[in-house]
Amino acid sequence: MPRPIEALIHTEALAHNLRRARSAAPDAKVWAVVKANAYGHGIERAYAGLQGADGFALLDLNEAERVRALGWRGPILLLEGCFEPRDLELCSRLNLWHTVHCEAQIDMLAAHKTHAPHHVFLKMNSGMNRLGFRPAAYSNAWHRLSGLTQVDSIALMTHLSDADAAEPHAVSTQLATFEAATRDLPGERTLSNSAATLRHAPTDAALRGDWVRPGIMVYGSSPDFPQHSIHDWGLLPTMSLRAQVIATQSLRAGERVGYGSSFTAERDMLLGVIACGYADGYPRVVPNGTPVLVGETRTRIVGRVSMDMITVDLSPVPGAGIGSVATLWGASPGGALLPIDEVAQAGGTIGYELMCALAQRVPTRAV
Repeated sequence: MPRPIEALIHTEALAHNLRRARSAAPDAKVWAVVKANAYGHGIERAYAGLQGADGFALLDLNEAERVRALGWRGPILLLEGCFEPRDLELCSRLNLWHTVHCEAQIDMLAAHKTHAPHHVFLKMNSGMNRLGFRPAAYSNAWHRLSGLTQVDSIALMTHLSDADAAEPHAVSTQLATFEAATRDLPGERTLSNSAATLRHAPTDAALRGDWVRPGIMVYGSSPDFPQHSIHDWGLLPTMSLRAQVIATQSLRAGERVGYGSSFTAERDMLLGVIACGYADGYPRVVPNGTPVLVGETRTRIVGRVSMDMITVDLSPVPGAGIGSVATLWGASPGGALLPIDEVAQAGGTIGYELMCALAQRVPTRAV
């Protein structure tokens, strides 16, 4: 039989979270961000739950081709734009909108021969200091683009570095920078990622703009955990990683568990061995005590995560044994929830990384 581990992608939860983004910014259109293969969920598996979006935003031309192959005829936005001149040919063929964040991309457009002018999103570096034109150069870039016959429309775009911060000062500073540099420029505007969509867009029309760009919130992870949980934001888990107990061990007080003997049993206890490890994408660095569900009951990891196995305390789960289902994150078969953010926090990272790190060897299906 196949190794007893699988990841489930919850279609209705994706649709629910997308509706939640729309309710936070009701007068804005919504990009469903599906970069990184839909945050590890798989574009083809996530598509059914995200068809209610106004457009799809991603990075990779191959991913754009996959979205078109699924039958999507609406907008698709390349968030990092084109990397070389021939990418523009595919943009023309697939009718892709694309970001322009540097002079080299304007040069490529100026030299491009096309019968169909392009929709571009001109990106400003308003404080993130990754991609984009600095505010002082932004108007010149806009005027240069507007003079090209290869360009049809120009939308105005920036990315907020601190929308998840407890203090709103950084957001207001970036917004003021963006508004000052674009005051006399026409075009649709997009500023808000997941954190800004949930925290700021409901009360600030300028941050809502014409489009919001929810990513992580669509996939059932809170963008500002632990300040707010997915329960606080009304989000549902969209990925559940489940495996079975494949062995048990009866430990006596004082016996140790796993590589490095990192856990010592404080009392007699029943140990369960779960068919999941770091080769499946579960973080090796999580400590003793990291939560896991066995059946519908929350218990804890004991001992070090190894390549193919995790050991857990079965003492709180009467009747558990070989064949019992463990939920490493997401929803259990009976509906108990273990948010991915809690597991990520235990490992010193964020839910994004765990989703994207799900290994190819894990069977994954949409439900």
